[in-house]
Amino acid sequence: MSGSMENPSLLLLRNEHELIGHDILVINFERDGFIRKLRKLNPESKITAFSYNMADIDSLDKNANAEAIVDVELPKRDFDLIIYYYPKSKPEAQMMFDNIRAIASQQTRLLVVGDNKGGVKSAQKQLEDKAEVCYKLESAKHCVLFEFGGLFALDKFQINSYLKRFDVKIDELTFNVASLPGVFNHGSLDSGTALLLNALNTDTLSGNVLDFGCGAGIISAFMALKNPSIHPTALDVSALAVYATNETFKLNNVKGTTLLSDGLNAITDTYNAVVSNPPFHTGLATDYTISERFFKGAASILAKKGQLILVANSFLKYLPILQENFKMVDIPAKNNKFTIYQCQ
Repeated sequence: MSGSMENPSLLLLRNEHELIGHDILVINFERDGFIRKLRKLNPESKITAFSYNMADIDSLDKNANAEAIVDVELPKRDFDLIIYYYPKSKPEAQMMFDNIRAIASQQTRLLVVGDNKGGVKSAQKQLEDKAEVCYKLESAKHCVLFEFGGLFALDKFQINSYLKRFDVKIDELTFNVASLPGVFNHGSLDSGTALLLNALNTDTLSGNVLDFGCGAGIISAFMALKNPSIHPTALDVSALAVYATNETFKLNNVKGTTLLSDGLNAITDTYNAVVSNPPFHTGLATDYTISERFFKGAASILAKKGQLILVANSFLKYLPILQENFKMVDIPAKNNKFTIYQCQ
Protein backbone atom coordinates (compact mmCIF):
# COMPACT_ATOMS: atom_id res chain seq x y z
CA MET A 1 0.00 0.00 0.00
CA SER A 2 1.32 3.40 -0.94
CA GLY A 3 1.74 6.07 1.69
CA SER A 4 0.22 8.56 -0.77
CA MET A 5 -3.15 6.82 -0.71
CA GLU A 6 -6.08 8.56 0.94
CA ASN A 7 -7.49 7.16 4.17
CA PRO A 8 -10.78 5.89 2.65
CA SER A 9 -8.80 3.83 0.13
CA LEU A 10 -6.49 2.52 2.85
CA LEU A 11 -9.51 1.45 4.90
CA LEU A 12 -10.95 -0.38 1.90
CA LEU A 13 -7.68 -2.21 1.32
CA ARG A 14 -7.56 -3.28 4.98
CA ASN A 15 -10.70 -5.24 4.04
CA GLU A 16 -9.44 -6.60 0.72
CA HIS A 17 -11.40 -9.85 1.14
CA GLU A 18 -14.56 -7.71 0.75
CA LEU A 19 -13.33 -6.25 -2.55
CA ILE A 20 -13.73 -9.37 -4.68
CA GLY A 21 -16.34 -9.42 -7.44
CA HIS A 22 -17.01 -10.37 -11.05
CA ASP A 23 -18.49 -7.08 -12.24
CA ILE A 24 -17.37 -4.19 -10.03
CA LEU A 25 -18.46 -0.55 -10.10
CA VAL A 26 -16.41 2.09 -8.24
CA ILE A 27 -18.08 5.49 -7.81
CA ASN A 28 -16.49 8.83 -6.86
CA PHE A 29 -13.09 7.22 -6.36
CA GLU A 30 -10.02 8.98 -4.99
CA ARG A 31 -7.20 9.91 -7.37
CA ASP A 32 -4.72 7.77 -5.46
CA GLY A 33 -4.27 4.55 -7.41
CA PHE A 34 -6.98 2.54 -5.65
CA ILE A 35 -8.43 1.27 -8.93
CA ARG A 36 -5.03 -0.17 -9.87
CA LYS A 37 -4.85 -2.05 -6.56
CA LEU A 38 -8.42 -3.25 -7.01
CA ARG A 39 -7.39 -4.65 -10.39
CA LYS A 40 -4.59 -6.66 -8.76
CA LEU A 41 -7.16 -8.21 -6.41
CA ASN A 42 -9.51 -8.94 -9.35
CA PRO A 43 -7.27 -9.74 -12.35
CA GLU A 44 -10.07 -11.32 -14.43
CA SER A 45 -13.01 -9.16 -13.35
CA LYS A 46 -14.73 -6.31 -15.17
CA ILE A 47 -14.09 -3.03 -13.34
CA THR A 48 -15.95 0.18 -14.13
CA ALA A 49 -14.86 3.53 -12.67
CA PHE A 50 -17.63 6.14 -12.61
CA SER A 51 -17.47 9.80 -11.67
CA TYR A 52 -19.40 13.00 -12.26
CA ASN A 53 -15.98 14.67 -12.42
CA MET A 54 -13.89 14.73 -15.61
CA ALA A 55 -10.66 15.24 -13.66
CA ASP A 56 -11.25 11.96 -11.80
CA ILE A 57 -11.55 10.12 -15.10
CA ASP A 58 -8.44 11.82 -16.51
CA SER A 59 -6.50 10.75 -13.42
CA LEU A 60 -7.12 7.03 -13.95
CA ASP A 61 -4.08 4.83 -14.37
CA LYS A 62 -4.35 3.19 -17.79
CA ASN A 63 -2.67 0.09 -16.32
CA ALA A 64 -5.74 -0.41 -14.11
CA ASN A 65 -7.57 -1.68 -17.20
CA ALA A 66 -10.89 -0.22 -16.07
CA GLU A 67 -13.76 1.16 -18.12
CA ALA A 68 -13.99 4.88 -17.32
CA ILE A 69 -17.36 6.66 -17.42
CA VAL A 70 -18.14 10.31 -16.72
CA ASP A 71 -21.89 10.96 -16.86
CA VAL A 72 -24.89 12.04 -14.77
CA GLU A 73 -26.39 8.54 -14.50
CA LEU A 74 -24.85 5.17 -13.71
CA PRO A 75 -24.60 2.52 -16.43
CA LYS A 76 -27.32 -0.10 -16.24
CA ARG A 77 -25.60 -3.41 -15.68
CA ASP A 78 -25.76 -6.34 -13.27
CA PHE A 79 -22.96 -5.33 -10.88
CA ASP A 80 -22.33 -7.73 -8.01
CA LEU A 81 -20.13 -5.24 -6.12
CA ILE A 82 -20.46 -1.46 -5.94
CA ILE A 83 -17.93 0.66 -4.03
CA TYR A 84 -18.99 4.24 -3.30
CA TYR A 85 -16.75 6.95 -1.84
CA TYR A 86 -19.14 9.15 0.13
CA PRO A 87 -19.15 12.76 -1.20
CA LYS A 88 -19.10 16.05 0.72
CA SER A 89 -22.70 16.77 -0.28
CA LYS A 90 -25.37 14.75 1.55
CA PRO A 91 -28.05 15.57 -1.09
CA GLU A 92 -25.64 14.35 -3.78
CA ALA A 93 -25.18 11.10 -1.84
CA GLN A 94 -28.96 10.66 -1.57
CA MET A 95 -29.32 11.14 -5.31
CA MET A 96 -26.56 8.58 -5.94
CA PHE A 97 -28.10 6.06 -3.53
CA ASP A 98 -31.34 6.33 -5.50
CA ASN A 99 -29.43 5.78 -8.73
CA ILE A 100 -27.66 2.76 -7.22
CA ARG A 101 -30.96 1.22 -6.10
CA ALA A 102 -32.33 1.66 -9.63
CA ILE A 103 -29.53 -0.47 -11.14
CA ALA A 104 -28.72 -2.89 -8.29
CA SER A 105 -30.02 -6.43 -7.89
CA GLN A 106 -30.79 -8.36 -4.71
CA GLN A 107 -27.31 -9.89 -5.01
CA THR A 108 -25.46 -6.58 -5.27
CA ARG A 109 -23.18 -5.76 -2.35
CA LEU A 110 -22.70 -2.03 -1.72
CA LEU A 111 -19.65 -0.79 0.18
CA VAL A 112 -19.74 2.86 1.28
CA VAL A 113 -16.56 4.46 2.60
CA GLY A 114 -15.68 7.97 3.62
CA ASP A 115 -14.07 10.35 6.05
CA ASN A 116 -15.90 11.09 9.30
CA LYS A 117 -15.58 14.82 8.66
CA GLY A 118 -17.14 14.32 5.24
CA GLY A 119 -20.36 13.02 6.77
CA VAL A 120 -20.08 9.34 5.85
CA LYS A 121 -21.98 8.31 8.99
CA SER A 122 -25.09 9.76 7.33
CA ALA A 123 -24.99 6.86 4.85
CA GLN A 124 -26.41 4.50 7.45
CA LYS A 125 -29.43 6.72 8.10
CA GLN A 126 -29.92 7.32 4.38
CA LEU A 127 -30.00 3.61 3.54
CA GLU A 128 -31.00 1.65 6.67
CA ASP A 129 -34.67 1.49 5.66
CA LYS A 130 -33.80 0.80 2.01
CA ALA A 131 -31.68 -2.33 2.47
CA GLU A 132 -32.09 -5.73 4.13
CA VAL A 133 -28.47 -5.74 5.31
CA CYS A 134 -26.86 -2.69 6.86
CA TYR A 135 -23.82 -2.78 9.10
CA LYS A 136 -20.46 -1.19 9.80
CA LEU A 137 -17.54 -3.29 8.58
CA GLU A 138 -14.81 -1.22 10.17
CA SER A 139 -13.95 2.19 11.55
CA ALA A 140 -10.31 3.30 11.30
CA LYS A 141 -8.11 6.13 10.02
CA HIS A 142 -10.88 8.64 10.86
CA CYS A 143 -13.05 6.84 8.29
CA VAL A 144 -15.94 4.38 8.29
CA LEU A 145 -16.67 1.49 5.93
CA PHE A 146 -20.29 0.32 5.66
CA GLU A 147 -21.75 -2.66 3.82
CA PHE A 148 -25.31 -2.80 2.50
CA GLY A 149 -27.06 -5.74 0.86
CA GLY A 150 -30.51 -6.65 -0.39
CA LEU A 151 -31.09 -3.08 -1.59
CA PHE A 152 -34.75 -2.27 -2.15
CA ALA A 153 -35.12 -1.70 -5.88
CA LEU A 154 -36.16 1.65 -7.30
CA ASP A 155 -38.23 1.31 -10.49
CA LYS A 156 -36.36 4.02 -12.36
CA PHE A 157 -33.92 6.86 -11.90
CA GLN A 158 -34.36 10.15 -13.75
CA ILE A 159 -31.76 12.83 -13.11
CA ASN A 160 -34.13 15.67 -14.05
CA SER A 161 -36.39 14.83 -11.10
CA TYR A 162 -33.59 16.09 -8.81
CA LEU A 163 -33.38 19.50 -10.47
CA LYS A 164 -34.00 22.45 -8.17
CA ARG A 165 -35.18 25.69 -9.75
CA PHE A 166 -34.77 29.16 -8.25
CA ASP A 167 -34.85 32.79 -9.36
CA VAL A 168 -31.85 35.10 -9.56
CA LYS A 169 -32.48 38.87 -9.52
CA ILE A 170 -29.73 41.32 -10.47
CA ASP A 171 -30.96 44.91 -10.78
CA GLU A 172 -33.94 44.85 -13.16
CA LEU A 173 -33.16 41.38 -14.54
CA THR A 174 -34.76 38.27 -13.06
CA PHE A 175 -34.07 34.85 -14.54
CA ASN A 176 -34.58 31.20 -13.63
CA VAL A 177 -31.78 28.79 -12.72
CA ALA A 178 -31.82 24.99 -12.61
CA SER A 179 -29.38 23.17 -10.37
CA LEU A 180 -28.55 19.69 -9.09
CA PRO A 181 -27.14 18.34 -5.82
CA GLY A 182 -23.36 18.56 -5.82
CA VAL A 183 -23.31 21.57 -8.16
CA PHE A 184 -21.98 24.96 -7.04
CA ASN A 185 -24.88 27.40 -6.69
CA HIS A 186 -27.29 24.61 -5.77
CA GLY A 187 -30.52 26.27 -4.74
CA SER A 188 -29.33 29.87 -4.38
CA LEU A 189 -26.98 32.57 -5.67
CA ASP A 190 -23.71 32.75 -3.73
CA SER A 191 -22.42 36.14 -2.58
CA GLY A 192 -19.22 35.99 -4.66
CA THR A 193 -21.07 35.47 -7.93
CA ALA A 194 -23.59 38.15 -6.91
CA LEU A 195 -20.76 40.68 -6.48
CA LEU A 196 -19.33 39.68 -9.86
CA LEU A 197 -22.64 40.05 -11.70
CA ASN A 198 -23.37 43.41 -10.12
CA ALA A 199 -19.94 44.68 -11.19
CA LEU A 200 -20.00 43.14 -14.68
CA ASN A 201 -20.48 45.61 -17.53
CA THR A 202 -21.86 43.33 -20.23
CA ASP A 203 -21.95 46.23 -22.73
CA THR A 204 -18.17 45.90 -23.07
CA LEU A 205 -18.47 42.21 -23.99
CA SER A 206 -19.51 40.56 -27.25
CA GLY A 207 -19.06 37.40 -29.28
CA ASN A 208 -17.52 34.30 -27.74
CA VAL A 209 -17.22 34.55 -23.96
CA LEU A 210 -16.07 31.67 -21.77
CA ASP A 211 -17.72 31.02 -18.41
CA PHE A 212 -15.07 28.90 -16.65
CA GLY A 213 -16.37 26.70 -13.81
CA CYS A 214 -19.95 27.45 -14.82
CA GLY A 215 -21.74 25.57 -12.02
CA ALA A 216 -25.45 26.00 -12.70
CA GLY A 217 -24.83 28.42 -15.58
CA ILE A 218 -25.74 31.62 -13.72
CA ILE A 219 -22.95 33.79 -15.19
CA SER A 220 -23.56 32.55 -18.75
CA ALA A 221 -27.32 33.06 -18.59
CA PHE A 222 -26.92 36.53 -17.07
CA MET A 223 -24.48 37.67 -19.78
CA ALA A 224 -26.58 36.34 -22.65
CA LEU A 225 -29.79 37.85 -21.29
CA LYS A 226 -28.18 41.24 -20.64
CA ASN A 227 -26.44 41.37 -24.01
CA PRO A 228 -27.73 39.14 -26.84
CA SER A 229 -24.52 39.74 -28.82
CA ILE A 230 -22.69 37.55 -26.30
CA HIS A 231 -22.41 33.86 -27.14
CA PRO A 232 -21.49 32.09 -23.88
CA THR A 233 -19.50 28.87 -23.67
CA ALA A 234 -20.09 27.36 -20.24
CA LEU A 235 -17.33 25.01 -19.11
CA ASP A 236 -17.14 22.81 -16.03
CA VAL A 237 -15.29 19.72 -14.83
CA SER A 238 -18.58 18.31 -13.48
CA ALA A 239 -21.06 16.48 -15.70
CA LEU A 240 -23.77 17.48 -13.20
CA ALA A 241 -22.88 21.16 -13.69
CA VAL A 242 -22.95 20.85 -17.48
CA TYR A 243 -26.35 19.15 -17.29
CA ALA A 244 -27.71 21.85 -14.95
CA THR A 245 -26.35 24.64 -17.16
CA ASN A 246 -28.06 23.16 -20.22
CA GLU A 247 -31.32 23.17 -18.24
CA THR A 248 -30.73 26.79 -17.19
CA PHE A 249 -30.18 27.71 -20.83
CA LYS A 250 -33.48 26.01 -21.80
CA LEU A 251 -35.40 27.81 -19.05
CA ASN A 252 -34.23 31.19 -20.34
CA ASN A 253 -34.08 30.49 -24.09
CA VAL A 254 -30.34 31.15 -24.04
CA LYS A 255 -28.37 29.94 -27.04
CA GLY A 256 -25.06 28.89 -25.55
CA THR A 257 -22.51 26.11 -25.69
CA THR A 258 -21.61 23.78 -22.83
CA LEU A 259 -18.31 21.99 -22.47
CA LEU A 260 -17.21 19.23 -20.09
CA SER A 261 -13.50 19.69 -19.48
CA ASP A 262 -10.74 19.16 -16.95
CA GLY A 263 -9.46 22.72 -16.71
CA LEU A 264 -8.95 24.28 -20.13
CA ASN A 265 -7.95 20.96 -21.74
CA ALA A 266 -10.94 20.82 -24.11
CA ILE A 267 -10.59 24.43 -25.31
CA THR A 268 -9.73 24.85 -29.00
CA ASP A 269 -11.19 28.33 -29.67
CA THR A 270 -10.22 31.85 -28.68
CA TYR A 271 -12.50 34.08 -26.63
CA ASN A 272 -13.13 37.79 -26.33
CA ALA A 273 -13.45 37.35 -22.57
CA VAL A 274 -13.21 34.77 -19.84
CA VAL A 275 -15.57 35.43 -16.92
CA SER A 276 -15.32 33.20 -13.89
CA ASN A 277 -15.98 32.45 -10.27
CA PRO A 278 -13.21 29.84 -10.39
CA PRO A 279 -13.65 26.63 -8.37
CA PHE A 280 -10.24 26.66 -6.68
CA HIS A 281 -10.49 29.62 -4.32
CA THR A 282 -11.62 27.99 -1.08
CA GLY A 283 -9.69 26.53 1.81
CA LEU A 284 -6.37 27.76 3.12
CA ALA A 285 -5.04 28.46 -0.39
CA THR A 286 -1.41 27.75 0.45
CA ASP A 287 -0.94 26.18 -2.99
CA TYR A 288 -1.46 28.52 -5.94
CA THR A 289 -0.41 26.02 -8.61
CA ILE A 290 -3.90 25.46 -10.02
CA SER A 291 -4.78 29.16 -10.14
CA GLU A 292 -1.43 30.04 -11.73
CA ARG A 293 -2.04 27.44 -14.43
CA PHE A 294 -5.54 28.79 -15.05
CA PHE A 295 -4.42 32.44 -15.31
CA LYS A 296 -1.66 31.52 -17.75
CA GLY A 297 -4.04 29.34 -19.77
CA ALA A 298 -6.74 32.02 -19.81
CA ALA A 299 -4.27 34.58 -21.16
CA SER A 300 -3.35 32.19 -23.98
CA ILE A 301 -6.94 31.66 -25.19
CA LEU A 302 -7.97 35.31 -25.18
CA ALA A 303 -8.28 37.22 -28.44
CA LYS A 304 -6.36 40.48 -28.85
CA LYS A 305 -7.64 42.99 -26.30
CA GLY A 306 -9.56 40.16 -24.63
CA GLN A 307 -10.11 40.30 -20.90
CA LEU A 308 -10.28 38.00 -17.89
CA ILE A 309 -12.86 38.97 -15.28
CA LEU A 310 -13.07 36.94 -12.10
CA VAL A 311 -14.15 36.99 -8.48
CA ALA A 312 -12.04 35.46 -5.73
CA ASN A 313 -11.77 35.39 -1.96
CA SER A 314 -10.12 38.64 -0.89
CA PHE A 315 -7.51 36.91 1.26
CA LEU A 316 -6.00 35.17 -1.78
CA LYS A 317 -2.85 36.84 -3.10
CA TYR A 318 -3.92 36.78 -6.75
CA LEU A 319 -2.83 40.30 -7.72
CA PRO A 320 0.91 39.61 -8.28
CA ILE A 321 0.15 36.36 -10.16
CA LEU A 322 -2.33 38.15 -12.43
CA GLN A 323 0.14 40.97 -13.04
CA GLU A 324 2.66 38.40 -14.28
CA ASN A 325 0.22 37.21 -16.95
CA PHE A 326 -1.62 40.41 -17.94
CA LYS A 327 -0.49 43.93 -18.82
CA MET A 328 -3.37 45.62 -16.99
CA VAL A 329 -5.12 44.44 -13.83
CA ASP A 330 -7.93 46.52 -12.30
CA ILE A 331 -10.12 45.93 -9.24
CA PRO A 332 -13.57 47.32 -10.14
CA ALA A 333 -15.27 46.04 -6.98
CA LYS A 334 -14.32 44.64 -3.59
CA ASN A 335 -15.84 43.90 -0.20
CA ASN A 336 -14.56 42.30 2.99
CA LYS A 337 -14.98 38.79 1.53
CA PHE A 338 -14.49 39.00 -2.24
CA THR A 339 -12.49 40.91 -4.87
CA ILE A 340 -13.30 41.40 -8.56
CA TYR A 341 -10.29 41.42 -10.91
CA GLN A 342 -10.48 42.73 -14.48
CA CYS A 343 -7.39 41.84 -16.52
CA GLN A 344 -6.30 42.61 -20.08
